[in-house]
Amino acid sequence: MGLALEKARKRVKRGNTVESVAAAYLEFAASSPALYEVMFSLSLSVPFDDAATPPELRFAFSQLLELFPGQSSKSEVISELFWASLHGIAELTRTKRFPRSRQKERVRALVEIFTFPR
Repeated sequence: MGLALEKARKRVKRGNTVESVAAAYLEFAASSPALYEVMFSLSLSVPFDDAATPPELRFAFSQLLELFPGQSSKSEVISELFWASLHGIAELTRTKRFPRSRQKERVRALVEIFTFPR
């Protein structure tokens, strides 16, 4: 996932990096549902934001942090909220509680909420 997010973040020349990463996150969740479920839905005791956090998790989260520079100490909290929003959309879509037909509309609205004036 971290590599997919990094690729999405770096490939944007003109356009919205937040939107590109959001779309990549949701595409990863949709295209690898079993892996996504293992990563985020099963009850595992993988620490986060701790010295024992696996480097792959740190790398993936760092891709979200890169989206919100200049937000001072709020960067981590904003990144966590963005991640939580993406995870909610991914899970509700995966379990068919959200129709796929409105996914682009959801992403646009989420991006609008998380796009800050620079």
